[in-house]
This record gives sequence, structure tokens and C-alpha cells, in this order.
Amino acid sequence: MNKLTTLALVAVVQAALVTTAVAPQLMARFTGETYEFMVAPLDPIDPFRGAYVTLDYPGLQRAGDHESYDDNRPVYVTLVEENGVMVAEEFLADRPEGDTLYLACRDGWQLECGIDSLFLPQDEAAAMDAILRDGAIAEVRIDRRGNAALIDVRAP
Repeated sequence: MNKLTTLALVAVVQAALVTTAVAPQLMARFTGETYEFMVAPLDPIDPFRGAYVTLDYPGLQRAGDHESYDDNRPVYVTLVEENGVMVAEEFLADRPEGDTLYLACRDGWQLECGIDSLFLPQDEAAAMDAILRDGAIAEVRIDRRGNAALIDVRAP
């Protein structure tokens, strides 16, 4: 195999890996429907890490014991609307069937649903920090497979 063929093969493999990694978020962005969630900062903006904040979704908190789930296993969170925002209804180990609205998440010390981080330009970080401290609304797109993408965060 010559160098050009090897280089082309490496480029194709890398492109496939990147596409696979971002496919769920892209599908949610392009084919999902928009829903609103209450959101708060879990880890405020840190000047040493840049304009990045870890978000907390109070309506997606699990009540009661956490022992029925193992770290890094899939968890499917069915959703219902309550007071104009989406909240968790059930936490399931198996993907729901039919037209049930749900988030496909990973279990851990906190649920990871692909909507947990917000990255901002440095000049917008201070204003967003104030909005999040007072409670905010996250606009999230969810596709039919439960993949989610954070679209926007704004004051209520």
C-alpha cells in the first residue's frame, strides 16, 4: 500500500469516528422537536476552564434509591409536561416503545443526557452566569430515539 492510499484510509476512518461520536446530537438538532426544561448551574463558570458550565435539570432528578442502576448503563427517562416545562416521569432500564417521549441517558453519579454542558464565548459568560443563578429555561431538541441537543438557555 502506498503512502497516499494509507493517508486516505486514515482520513476516512477518522471522519467515520467523528461522525459516529456526534451523530446523536446532530440527529436531535436536525430531526428533533423542541421542549423546555428548568435548568440551573451545577458547576458555575470557572475562569480557569473557560466559558463552560455544567448544567443541572431539577425536573430530571431521581427520587428515592439509586441502587437499581449501574454506572454507565443506559437509562431512559420518560417525560411529561408540568407547569409548561418537561419533567421526568419514569426512569427505565429498557427503551420505551411507541410514541413515548423520552431521553436516552447514561447513568453515573448524575444522569448524562447529552445536554449537561454549556459552552459560551467569553464575553457572554458573565451574563449567562446571572441568568442561570436566578433559574433559567433550556430549550432542548429531542429526536424519536431519545437523543437530545441543547439549543438555547434563556431567562424564564
